[in-house]
Amino acid sequence: MRLHMAVMASGFRRYATYWAATAAGVFTNTVFGFIVAYTYIALWDQRPQLGGYDLAQAVTFVWLGQALLAASALLGGGFHEELQERIRSGDVAIDLYRPVDLQLWWLAGDLGRAAFHLLGRGIVPLLVGSLVFELTLPASPLTWLYFLTAVALGVLVSFAIRYLVALSAFWLLDGTGLNMISLVLSLFFSGMILPLNVFPGALGDLAAVLPWSAILQIPADVLLGEHQGTDLVTAFAFQAGWALALLAAGRALQSVATRKVVVQGG
Repeated sequence: MRLHMAVMASGFRRYATYWAATAAGVFTNTVFGFIVAYTYIALWDQRPQLGGYDLAQAVTFVWLGQALLAASALLGGGFHEELQERIRSGDVAIDLYRPVDLQLWWLAGDLGRAAFHLLGRGIVPLLVGSLVFELTLPASPLTWLYFLTAVALGVLVSFAIRYLVALSAFWLLDGTGLNMISLVLSLFFSGMILPLNVFPGALGDLAAVLPWSAILQIPADVLLGEHQGTDLVTAFAFQAGWALALLAAGRALQSVATRKVVVQGG
């Protein structure tokens, strides 16, 4: 446990060193927040209460998406491209010799990354949005605690998905195509493009039960007060269930991949 905490702290410090990149990311998230917010305002002006949200909730959803974009790696990034390159180059052999589990090592580092981005790139855009627009933000500290819990579970689901994508490099010479597919699925089915509750019919039902909904849609709904009481417990159980299932799938795939490691190119 002490080792993993050290790796997590190292991951936090690693991303904290790139202040110029962080400032650029904050600026980009804020600009896109304004663009998407005004798009939502136009849409909700024509379709009030779309998806069960009023206008303030819809705009709040926009800024929550920008706040969680980097922390939850909805646009990719983080560890999985680095791990893919280490597999391709053969450096993963060094990782496998370490007296620590490969999956937990990368998970600890990614949690450090997510913690930094939540603080470094999440707070400012949400604050700017709250100063310009009328947002639906809870006054209860307990609701914020529930929200942070949902965010943490969403980050676990995000990591588990990206870990499976990263392990594909054991069989694929170039993971670019699969990375792009994963990116598109993440943006569409997390609710980053549009909240999932505005999706029609069977598409909406399907999107709601896929793991990507645990990354953004559920944390946002927790903060907006859409999940309360037993429904909140169900939402947490949904996130935790997907996290456990995908982490277990990653461990199984890792076992298959490392049973007989063939280093590509060496």
